Amino acid sequence: MDDSNEDQRLPLHPNPKELLTIDYLAELGVLYWKLNPDNYEHDSELGKIRDERGYDYMDMLDLCPEKVSNYEEKLKNFFTEHIHKDEEIRYCLAGSGYFDVRDKDDRWIRIWMKPGDLIVLPAGIYHRFTLDTGNYIKLMRLFVGEPVWTPYNRPQEEHPVRKEYIKSLTHKFGESIQAH
Repeated sequence: MDDSNEDQRLPLHPNPKELLTIDYLAELGVLYWKLNPDNYEHDSELGKIRDERGYDYMDMLDLCPEKVSNYEEKLKNFFTEHIHKDEEIRYCLAGSGYFDVRDKDDRWIRIWMKPGDLIVLPAGIYHRFTLDTGNYIKLMRLFVGEPVWTPYNRPQEEHPVRKEYIKSLTHKFGESIQAH
């Protein structure tokens, strides 16, 4: 995505437009599944993913001005670049929004989440979230064990989980990845 100061809810494509593959995201540790959001309560594929990955905690988040107190403040916090000590797992059931993640060269990649998209952001990857211009998203949040939502705002280059993430990128890409 470009680094403009336009409304964060816009697509912010670079010029010329550059689309990346799911395989490229996987190289960065970002996992993706397309599921049926209309059947999430009885979806065997979602159940299989939860079982295989140990996601035993689940809750729902409706994010829009009408349903969230301190809406603007929450969006500002979500859009602050940060890492987590654990994976961040989100399943879009309705609405849409953007997860931005940093690539190996510290450039932003914008992931447009729409109904049926389930993504897993690896521990230690710099990321942020915003709604798109629809101003609404309903997300299922999954977690292993008791959820810990603590964000560690950038810079966190000395954080052990960040160091481990950089080490995994260096191994995958076969080159030294700079901790920016």
